[in-house]
Parts: sequence; structure tokens; C-alpha cells
Amino acid sequence: MTPGSGLQAGLKNRHLTMIAIGGVIGAGLFVGSSSGIASAGPGILLSYALVGTLVVLVMRMLGEMSAANPTSGSFSAHADRALGRWAGFSIGWLYWFFWVVVLAVEATAGAKILSGWVPGVPQWGWALIVMTVLTATNLVSVGSYGEFEFWFAGIKVVAIAAFIAIGVLAVFGVLPGVHTDKASFGNLTDHGGFLPHGPGSILTGVLLVVFSFMGSEIATLAAGESEDPQRAVTKSTNSIIWRIGVFYLGSILIVVSLVPWNDPSIAEQGSYVAALNSLGIPNAGQIMNVIILTSVLSCLNSGLYTASRMAFSLGQRGDAPKTFARTTSRGVPMAAILSSVVFGFVAVFFNYKYPDSVFLFLLNSSGAVALFVWLVICFSQLRMRRIIQREAPEKLVVKMWLYPYLTWATAALIVFVLGYMLTDTEGASSGRKTVLLSVAVAAVVVVIAVVKQQIESRRAATAPAAVEAAEKVTTG
Repeated sequence: MTPGSGLQAGLKNRHLTMIAIGGVIGAGLFVGSSSGIASAGPGILLSYALVGTLVVLVMRMLGEMSAANPTSGSFSAHADRALGRWAGFSIGWLYWFFWVVVLAVEATAGAKILSGWVPGVPQWGWALIVMTVLTATNLVSVGSYGEFEFWFAGIKVVAIAAFIAIGVLAVFGVLPGVHTDKASFGNLTDHGGFLPHGPGSILTGVLLVVFSFMGSEIATLAAGESEDPQRAVTKSTNSIIWRIGVFYLGSILIVVSLVPWNDPSIAEQGSYVAALNSLGIPNAGQIMNVIILTSVLSCLNSGLYTASRMAFSLGQRGDAPKTFARTTSRGVPMAAILSSVVFGFVAVFFNYKYPDSVFLFLLNSSGAVALFVWLVICFSQLRMRRIIQREAPEKLVVKMWLYPYLTWATAALIVFVLGYMLTDTEGASSGRKTVLLSVAVAAVVVVIAVVKQQIESRRAATAPAAVEAAEKVTTG
């Protein structure tokens, strides 16, 4: 395959639209919401609203920087310029590490569903098949990735829209053929109040739902391979408020209105399945399994794309092997994709072989990366706004609101959430363990970045002296 000249603009506007919409609908919304509801009751809506507001503010900052300078490295490239090479290196590799671990989690989740349908194929076999198919998709062209993601995201969007529509009709008692005595907005307050476990449960809920929002930033990475990157980033940034409002707050509101928050079915069946079953909808469990599988495949597809593009950007900047920055004639960074897949397969192996030791360490040590990324985006935007205003003010087509006060407030809230996680000590994947292990891994990466930067600085400083000495020898 002949070498290419870099990434190509293979993503169409419809691809970018669905990538932006689908990016905020992760499998965690369907799978993880039940534990949040159990912990906070109907007050989980405030947890989702708080995290949703945080994501909107962070994406506004990222949108400002990415609209001015669309790049496949997104926030890593912005951090590189605004905070220093060490920052771009560190957050880029940590983000890549996060998505490689996510590949293993999602491949295992998808394999579990598929082996339930076709038990003749073992779980590891399905994981292998799923990873191989999506790797092949990403290797063909960025357009094939975009096409797959268009349909995956489309299915998720239609499913949630239908769920909300059916739920609203049921709550108001006008859903044809369905008579339920459970569905009512009264469920928000009738079973111990809106906050049955007290105001503190809102923050507990935040810890449980914050990671289901990771993926919102994918559209800014993908924009670099679209026909009109600035327009794509601007559109994605401006629409994130309604996307989070409808898909997260809207669907969770319907769940806690259809079924009392303390109904055992929520924990036993999952929140969305319990809600559908309460309406007597046949095969609700299998319907949700199809939707969850679609979300898993979407997350795998985007995770592989995102990890490879971050590796490509790191290679371009000299922070990863140069082969990562090489593309095929179709504009595909093959080495970056295959390297990400290899580490993904290794993580899948650990998930099956050592789920309670090695893989649990990988999971915990990458768990807080989402918050680290958001924090770096805040600090990058504080510096980058001044750089853009000085060099190209006309590129500020998207602006962070109330700069710099709201940026500082957002950063403070992220630090507060990280601090609050340290108070969570229950379970093998407790908040404290996640934060401490993630900080430890981040510290190692930062040390490597600083040492690398110092070595490069010394080489740059000694190079002119060496050239001058060589010239003296030749002239003498």
C-alpha cells in the first residue's frame, strides 16, 4: 500500500452530526444508571444535571480551541501549545491508555450479549470477532468508520427517542393498550421524597454517572477529517446542551417516573428494561440487549478510532514512534490503529485471565483519566484564549462564556469531584483507589514527559555548538 500524505477529509456532515450525537450516548447510560438510581433515588436527576453542566462547559472550552485550530490531536495538541510539550505528551498518552482499556471492557460486554444469543461460540471468540471486524472497518478508510458510526448512533438516537415518547404517553395515561398504576410523576416524590438518602447522595450519584459522559469530545477529534472542520466543531459545540438534556435527563426522568426508584426490578433487570417491562412491552429485555449491543459496538468503533488518532497526533509531534504518523493512500494511520488494537487485545486477555488483579488495576488506573482530560482542557483554554486573541482573533468563532471566571469555576468543580472520590472507600473499584492509581500512572507519564523534554532541550542547545566546532575543524 503506497504511503499517503496524511489524514484525509473523508467524513461527511451527516457522519459528524451522528458522531457528535452518538458520542454522548454511551453504553454506561443504559447499564450504569440503575446503580445511580439506587444510590440517589429520583435525585439522580440532579447528579446527571450537575455532570451534564460540567460537560457542557468543558466542551464549550474545547470547542473554542478546536474551532480556531481543528486537529486530530484535539485537546492534547492544544495542551502541547498552551501548557508545554510535557502536557500534550502526558494527556495524549493517558487518553490513549483510557480508550485501550475501554476497548477491552466493551469487547467483553458485547461478547457476553452475543454468546447469550449464540452459545456455541465462546465469549472470547465473540470478543475476537467483534474486535477484528471493527479493526477492519477502521483500516479501510475514515469514511467507513463514519458510515458504521452513523448507523450505530442512529439506532441509539431512535431507540432513546422512542423510549421517551412511549414513556411520556404512559405517564400521562394515554398510551394505547397499556394500563399501569405505577407510571406517574408522583414517583419523583412519593417514595421517601425526591432525595430519600439526603443531599449527599447527589454527589454519590455524580461519582457513579460521571464516566458515562466520556466520549463527548470525539467529535472535535473527528472534525479534523471533515470537509469543513470549523463548521463541524461549532455545530457540535452549540448542540451539546440539548443532546445531554434530551438523551440523559429526559430518558432518566422517564425511568424514575415509570417505576418507583426503590422497585427491586431496577436493580435486578436494569433501569430501562424495568421501565419497559412495567408497561408490559413484550421481550423488553431482548430489545434493550440489541440497543446495548449497538451502544457497545459504537463505543468500540469510536474508541478504536479515537485511540488511533491520538496516537497519530502524538507521532506527528514526535511524542510517539514516527510510524504512527504515517498514513496509507486512503489516509488511514495503519500503524497507529494496529498498535492500539494489539494493546486492546492484550487488555481483553487480561480481562478473561486475570479479571480481579491485572485487569482491575488497568481499570482503576485509567478510571479518573476523563476528569484529568477535562481539567487539562480548562487550563489549556485559559492560556489558549490569550494566544488566539493575540495571533488570530478572527478565529474565535466559538467563545467560552464568562471567561475566565466560568473556566476557573469549572476547574474547581472538577478538583472537588476528584477530592470527593477520595472519600469513597467501598469496593474493589472504589473512588479512592481509582483516583490514587490514576494519579500514580499520570505521575509516571508526566515524569517521562519532563525527562524527554529536558533531553530534547539539551540536544537543541548543544547542536549549534557542535556545528560550529565542526566548521572550525573544516576551515582550519
